Amino acid sequence: MIATNAPAQTVAGGRGRRWGLHAAGNAWSALQGLLPLIALLLLWQVLGDPRSPYFPPPSRWAAALIDRTSAGDLVPTVLVTFQSVAAALVLATALGVGIGWLIGASPGLARCLGPTLEFLRTLPPPTIVPVAALIVGVNEKMKLFVIVFAALWPVLLNTTSGVRSLHPTLLEAARSLQLGVIARVTKIFLPALLPSILTGVRVAAPLAIIVSLLAEMLTLMPGLGALLLMAQRNFNAAEVFGLLAVVGSFGFIINAALAAFESWALMPQGRY
Repeated sequence: MIATNAPAQTVAGGRGRRWGLHAAGNAWSALQGLLPLIALLLLWQVLGDPRSPYFPPPSRWAAALIDRTSAGDLVPTVLVTFQSVAAALVLATALGVGIGWLIGASPGLARCLGPTLEFLRTLPPPTIVPVAALIVGVNEKMKLFVIVFAALWPVLLNTTSGVRSLHPTLLEAARSLQLGVIARVTKIFLPALLPSILTGVRVAAPLAIIVSLLAEMLTLMPGLGALLLMAQRNFNAAEVFGLLAVVGSFGFIINAALAAFESWALMPQGRY
């Protein structure tokens, strides 16, 4: 039994080591990319005027965020926005992959739905918010709908393009091996389409964050967007800059997580 499991354990361990090294390299590259931003913030801190009402130094941003955290406002709003973005990305990925697969595999369906999808794709997501609020109401379902509407298109278009570019050899192999539907999807089509799908998800993630903030600003629903708008209306520049830093960090973390998952999912299965 030990001899039988040894090769599989060796492959898994090799893949894990390679992914660990690759992830460490990506993390180091990301940290190197942050060095100019850190240098800019340090320069701002040294040269900035703490009494400035428009351009306060980063130390005042931190103080404003600490006050918000102590008041119990910051962490719940970050969690609300994160939940909305995460749920919308999952739904947009599922819908985009499913619809993109059907359109890419059926030229007739692509001709029928093409004009409608192109019309919907060109609609700016902020203009959807008032319509969705009238139909659905100002609630979490409305915000989720608007975010999914914005994040759907990158996944759908990348999946459609991936299906159309599948090599005919893959289709012939599936027919020759007489694989079932589930086996075809999991063993042939999904691995071939995974790079296209993950690229679409990475493009959709920042769109989901932006539209989530816009929806929260326009409707004053709980979240980072509403908190940011209220700070702007109160002319609290330090809090505005601090919340912008939180939003940027939020997007950076989500993108880094997606990049790490992509490097793991696309890591070759062979021996180390």
